[in-house]
Amino acid sequence: MEMLKRLEERIKEYSKDANLEIIERAYLLAKDAHKNQTRYSGEPYISHPLEVAFILTDLHMDTDTVCAAILHDVIEDTSASYDMIKSNFNENIANLVDGVTKIGKLQFVTKEQREAENLRKMVIAMANDVRVIIIKLADRLHNMRTLSAMRPDKQRQKARETLDIYAPIAHRLGISKIKWELEDLALLYLDPEAYHDIARKVALKREEREAFIDNVKYMLGKVLKESGIDAKIEGRPKHFYSIYRKMKKGKAFEEIYDLFAIRVLVDTVKDCYGVLGMAHTLWNPMPGRFKDYIAMPKPNMYQSLHTTVFTKGSEPFEIQIRTYEMHRTAEYGIAAHWKYKEGSINKKDDNFEKRLIWIRELMEMENELENADEFMEGVKFDLFTDEVFVFTPNSKVIQLPSGACPIDFAYRIHSDIGNQCVGAKVNGKMAPLTYKLQNGDIVSIITSPNSKGPSRDWLNIVKSSHAKTKIKAFFKKADREENIIRGKEALEKEVKKEGYSLSTIATNGHLEFVKKRFNVNTWDDLYSAIGYGGLKSGLVFQRIKDNFKDEFENEEKEKEVKLVKNKKSKNGNAINVQGYTDLAVFFSNCCNPVPGDNIVGYITKNRGVSIHRADCINVSNTINQERLINVSWNSDVLNENKTFEADVRVTAQDRIGLAAEITTIVSNEGFSMSNFSACSDNKHGSTVNISLNVHNTKELEDLFRKIKNVQGVKDVYRV
Repeated sequence: MEMLKRLEERIKEYSKDANLEIIERAYLLAKDAHKNQTRYSGEPYISHPLEVAFILTDLHMDTDTVCAAILHDVIEDTSASYDMIKSNFNENIANLVDGVTKIGKLQFVTKEQREAENLRKMVIAMANDVRVIIIKLADRLHNMRTLSAMRPDKQRQKARETLDIYAPIAHRLGISKIKWELEDLALLYLDPEAYHDIARKVALKREEREAFIDNVKYMLGKVLKESGIDAKIEGRPKHFYSIYRKMKKGKAFEEIYDLFAIRVLVDTVKDCYGVLGMAHTLWNPMPGRFKDYIAMPKPNMYQSLHTTVFTKGSEPFEIQIRTYEMHRTAEYGIAAHWKYKEGSINKKDDNFEKRLIWIRELMEMENELENADEFMEGVKFDLFTDEVFVFTPNSKVIQLPSGACPIDFAYRIHSDIGNQCVGAKVNGKMAPLTYKLQNGDIVSIITSPNSKGPSRDWLNIVKSSHAKTKIKAFFKKADREENIIRGKEALEKEVKKEGYSLSTIATNGHLEFVKKRFNVNTWDDLYSAIGYGGLKSGLVFQRIKDNFKDEFENEEKEKEVKLVKNKKSKNGNAINVQGYTDLAVFFSNCCNPVPGDNIVGYITKNRGVSIHRADCINVSNTINQERLINVSWNSDVLNENKTFEADVRVTAQDRIGLAAEITTIVSNEGFSMSNFSACSDNKHGSTVNISLNVHNTKELEDLFRKIKNVQGVKDVYRV
């Protein structure tokens, strides 16, 4: 209850008319629902949703959002339902809780699939109500603050996911207050050594830095006051992850300029430029380090002037200049646009609408792309890539990924402009479509109604996921029949390389998996996606094969048996193979079985069945036990005059005449020899190797007894 009272006081600070009664009801319901639950740290579970709500009050979020934060885990982790929340509160709160729940409840087979589908769900949730993702960001922030209670492997997993997904989303929504803390906490668990090293280096020069900044604030404040500009000057916080990234790019700690930095807040845009002029009068600006994000806001609507200047002692430091409203937007991002008179958001707010453009583009991409993997690749590219700012001929600012070309620009203006693009002018001069756009370029697109549409080569030229999606959509719609034929041929070629037929792959039994895995409804949809480049045939075949591994292995075994069936074999009539007749069989050279040996068959690839002695080391060591098959000797073989090769080894003491005595015994017993060799040394004595043609094991046993009676013989055995 003490936490609840503090939460209510926080809300009243920015909203005197807030409905606190509904906040209390949400708390009581959540407290009762979570009453038997604790966190990994041992704390009562209710502490977590309350802390999430506290974070949202820092962003000055509306009552419904704060209520949803308190209730955000009750559907997922307790017996509470959507209908219960709707009846006790309202549909808006129930939808927010349901949206957060759908993100948290996802279960996946692989890490990649989990990430991809989670991202897809978050984009859909953002498009329906962006407050869902703001609650999720606050939820993740509190989890990261308390991550020390989890296992080290879980800590790294959550930290990596935070750095890959949640921090970039916070950045795109402009909520730097959450973004910076998420990044610093993720760094603490992903590279603790670097984190603590940076913390130590920052702390070492804290007094020196504070004295430096105090002096700069005094000097700038004095001239601003004399000029009649009312300003608030403060030191800018240092974020470890920002320093870490710069050091990773090769900068030494001492070379990072914004370790010494101040922020100036003023009332008007005019005053922003006035402060800039005063600063450049006091100190010399560093060339190439001035950025005007007021004239050209970032995609997340961040606005500020950035400049780096030199002090008289040649010490560089950064100055950021913005209005109070710009600062609120920079800190709270999209959350800054919630108007707190229980009417929620002003839907006609142009800045709010601009912030949602990228979400709408992601939704378009989600609808166009065939699978979650490709969608994730595109979203991550858009979230992480640096931007380039260019202008239309009417001076409208267009943000594109760094490295973008005029084709990207054309599709950002409109799909039809992109599809009919035949050329481009940059800064009034003709430029190739492969030209990499630079900050400040003025771009105009030349179109033709006779254009046949984009080239497939454009997919290798454009940088933005938006352009790639639109180009793929064009080919998907324009060439479906051709795509089906092309895609089917590509998949058929792929499966044939592995020795299968397309009829083996494209079965009704595999269709349900294909529908879910590749987001298609029919096999023709899949062929079409392969045909226009949305899916790779090799990837499709491998995913199907991996999912139906046992089925394919059994089929491969049957296929190999069929391949060798009915082939002529000189040894075929000597062996019975269980379940088959007229199979091609051959005797292995590793153990040379003869009638009377216990034997086993092994189904080889394309050659037939190899026959081994049951005690053969190659049989016992094979990892493909499923290829072994029961075989037996044909009883008629023992009555025929058919011979089989057997390798025999004799070990004995070395003496003159040993080899002659052994060959005499072999000859007298009527055996023919195909090979004979003998060697000796002082340490091991003599070894005699003989390859014989025999009828069965009984003949060998008789021969072994007679050889063992030879003077000096130690042992006789089959090799």
